[in-house]
Amino acid sequence: MAEIEVLIEADGWEKLPQAELLARRAGLAAIIAEGGNPLASVAILLTDDAAMQRLNSHFRGKDKPTNVLSFPAPARLPGAGNAESLFLGDLALGYEKCSAEALAEEKSLGDHLSHLVVHGMLHLMGHDHETEAEAEEMEGRERAILASLGIRDPYAGAEGGATG
Repeated sequence: MAEIEVLIEADGWEKLPQAELLARRAGLAAIIAEGGNPLASVAILLTDDAAMQRLNSHFRGKDKPTNVLSFPAPARLPGAGNAESLFLGDLALGYEKCSAEALAEEKSLGDHLSHLVVHGMLHLMGHDHETEAEAEEMEGRERAILASLGIRDPYAGAEGGATG
Protein backbone atom coordinates (compact mmCIF):
# COMPACT_ATOMS: atom_id res chain seq x y z
CA MET A 1 0.00 0.00 0.00
CA ALA A 2 1.10 3.57 -0.68
CA GLU A 3 3.20 5.22 1.98
CA ILE A 4 1.85 8.63 2.89
CA GLU A 5 3.83 10.23 5.67
CA VAL A 6 2.10 13.11 7.42
CA LEU A 7 4.06 15.49 9.64
CA ILE A 8 2.04 17.92 11.73
CA GLU A 9 4.25 20.87 12.55
CA ALA A 10 1.73 23.56 13.56
CA ASP A 11 -0.45 23.55 16.67
CA GLY A 12 -3.51 24.82 14.77
CA TRP A 13 -4.01 21.44 13.12
CA GLU A 14 -4.82 20.00 16.56
CA LYS A 15 -8.25 21.60 16.10
CA LEU A 16 -8.81 18.91 13.47
CA PRO A 17 -7.90 15.71 15.35
CA GLN A 18 -8.38 13.57 12.25
CA ALA A 19 -6.14 15.74 10.04
CA GLU A 20 -3.48 13.05 9.62
CA LEU A 21 -6.05 10.37 8.73
CA LEU A 22 -7.89 12.67 6.29
CA ALA A 23 -4.65 13.68 4.54
CA ARG A 24 -3.60 10.05 4.13
CA ARG A 25 -7.05 9.01 2.91
CA ALA A 26 -7.20 11.80 0.32
CA GLY A 27 -3.66 11.13 -0.88
CA LEU A 28 -4.35 7.43 -1.30
CA ALA A 29 -7.63 8.12 -3.12
CA ALA A 30 -5.77 10.33 -5.62
CA ILE A 31 -3.10 7.70 -6.25
CA ILE A 32 -5.71 4.99 -6.79
CA ALA A 33 -7.89 7.19 -9.02
CA GLU A 34 -4.92 8.06 -11.22
CA GLY A 35 -3.91 4.41 -11.58
CA GLY A 36 -0.72 5.02 -9.65
CA ASN A 37 1.75 2.56 -8.27
CA PRO A 38 0.28 1.08 -5.07
CA LEU A 39 3.76 1.38 -3.53
CA ALA A 40 4.02 5.12 -4.25
CA SER A 41 5.08 7.42 -1.45
CA VAL A 42 4.53 11.08 -0.61
CA ALA A 43 5.26 13.31 2.37
CA ILE A 44 2.66 15.80 3.57
CA LEU A 45 3.58 18.65 5.91
CA LEU A 46 0.75 20.30 7.84
CA THR A 47 2.26 23.58 8.95
CA ASP A 48 1.32 27.21 9.55
CA ASP A 49 1.08 30.28 7.36
CA ALA A 50 4.48 31.63 8.42
CA ALA A 51 6.19 28.48 7.16
CA MET A 52 4.07 28.50 4.00
CA GLN A 53 5.08 32.11 3.34
CA ARG A 54 8.77 31.18 3.67
CA LEU A 55 8.36 28.19 1.33
CA ASN A 56 6.30 30.18 -1.17
CA SER A 57 8.84 33.01 -1.16
CA HIS A 58 11.85 30.70 -1.50
CA PHE A 59 10.50 28.33 -4.15
CA ARG A 60 7.99 30.46 -6.07
CA GLY A 61 9.17 34.02 -5.45
CA LYS A 62 5.81 34.94 -3.90
CA ASP A 63 6.21 36.49 -0.45
CA LYS A 64 2.81 35.51 0.93
CA PRO A 65 1.24 32.44 2.47
CA THR A 66 -0.76 30.05 0.32
CA ASN A 67 -3.03 27.10 1.05
CA VAL A 68 -1.05 24.25 -0.56
CA LEU A 69 2.33 23.84 -2.21
CA SER A 70 3.40 20.83 -4.26
CA PHE A 71 7.01 19.79 -4.71
CA PRO A 72 7.17 17.02 -7.33
CA ALA A 73 10.05 14.56 -7.16
CA PRO A 74 12.94 15.62 -9.42
CA ALA A 75 12.43 14.58 -13.04
CA ARG A 76 15.84 12.88 -13.07
CA LEU A 77 14.46 10.06 -10.94
CA PRO A 78 13.06 7.22 -13.06
CA GLY A 79 9.31 7.69 -13.28
CA ALA A 80 9.35 10.74 -11.01
CA GLY A 81 6.46 13.16 -11.15
CA ASN A 82 3.95 10.73 -12.58
CA ALA A 83 1.56 8.15 -11.22
CA GLU A 84 4.06 5.32 -11.85
CA SER A 85 6.82 6.74 -9.65
CA LEU A 86 7.50 5.33 -6.22
CA PHE A 87 8.33 8.73 -4.70
CA LEU A 88 5.92 11.36 -5.99
CA GLY A 89 7.13 14.32 -3.94
CA ASP A 90 6.07 16.52 -1.04
CA LEU A 91 3.03 18.62 -0.16
CA ALA A 92 2.78 21.43 2.38
CA LEU A 93 -0.45 22.96 3.70
CA GLY A 94 -0.86 25.99 5.95
CA TYR A 95 -3.39 25.85 8.76
CA GLU A 96 -4.53 29.48 8.97
CA LYS A 97 -5.09 29.89 5.21
CA CYS A 98 -6.86 26.52 4.91
CA SER A 99 -9.02 27.21 7.95
CA ALA A 100 -10.00 30.70 6.75
CA GLU A 101 -10.88 29.38 3.28
CA ALA A 102 -13.02 26.59 4.72
CA LEU A 103 -14.89 29.10 6.86
CA ALA A 104 -15.37 31.55 3.98
CA GLU A 105 -16.55 28.77 1.66
CA GLU A 106 -18.85 27.31 4.33
CA LYS A 107 -17.29 23.85 4.25
CA SER A 108 -15.71 21.74 6.93
CA LEU A 109 -11.98 22.05 7.46
CA GLY A 110 -11.73 18.27 6.98
CA ASP A 111 -13.36 18.43 3.55
CA HIS A 112 -11.19 21.40 2.54
CA LEU A 113 -8.02 19.64 3.72
CA SER A 114 -9.03 16.58 1.70
CA HIS A 115 -9.65 18.73 -1.38
CA LEU A 116 -6.31 20.50 -1.10
CA VAL A 117 -4.44 17.21 -0.62
CA VAL A 118 -6.14 15.78 -3.73
CA HIS A 119 -5.33 18.99 -5.62
CA GLY A 120 -1.69 18.82 -4.54
CA MET A 121 -1.43 15.11 -5.33
CA LEU A 122 -2.66 15.74 -8.87
CA HIS A 123 0.12 18.32 -9.26
CA LEU A 124 2.63 15.72 -8.05
CA MET A 125 1.34 13.34 -10.70
CA GLY A 126 1.84 15.84 -13.51
CA HIS A 127 -1.46 17.72 -13.73
CA ASP A 128 -1.69 21.50 -13.84
CA HIS A 129 -4.23 24.30 -14.29
CA GLU A 130 -2.33 26.94 -16.23
CA THR A 131 -4.87 27.02 -19.05
CA GLU A 132 -8.66 26.94 -18.87
CA ALA A 133 -8.71 23.47 -20.47
CA GLU A 134 -6.17 22.16 -17.95
CA ALA A 135 -8.14 23.70 -15.09
CA GLU A 136 -11.37 22.09 -16.26
CA GLU A 137 -9.70 18.69 -16.59
CA MET A 138 -8.01 18.94 -13.21
CA GLU A 139 -11.17 20.15 -11.46
CA GLY A 140 -13.08 17.23 -13.01
CA ARG A 141 -10.52 14.79 -11.61
CA GLU A 142 -10.71 16.47 -8.22
CA ARG A 143 -14.52 16.26 -8.21
CA ALA A 144 -14.46 12.55 -9.05
CA ILE A 145 -11.85 11.69 -6.41
CA LEU A 146 -13.62 13.74 -3.74
CA ALA A 147 -16.98 12.18 -4.65
CA SER A 148 -15.39 8.75 -4.07
CA LEU A 149 -14.64 9.99 -0.53
CA GLY A 150 -18.18 11.28 -0.02
CA ILE A 151 -17.12 14.93 -0.27
CA ARG A 152 -19.32 17.35 -2.21
CA ASP A 153 -18.12 19.27 -5.25
CA PRO A 154 -15.74 21.97 -3.95
CA TYR A 155 -16.33 24.09 -7.04
CA ALA A 156 -20.14 24.13 -6.88
CA GLY A 157 -21.06 27.80 -6.96
CA ALA A 158 -17.40 28.84 -6.75
CA GLU A 159 -16.00 31.54 -8.97
CA GLY A 160 -12.37 31.52 -10.05
CA GLY A 161 -11.81 27.77 -10.28
CA ALA A 162 -8.72 25.93 -9.13
CA THR A 163 -6.73 26.55 -5.99
CA GLY A 164 -2.98 26.55 -5.66
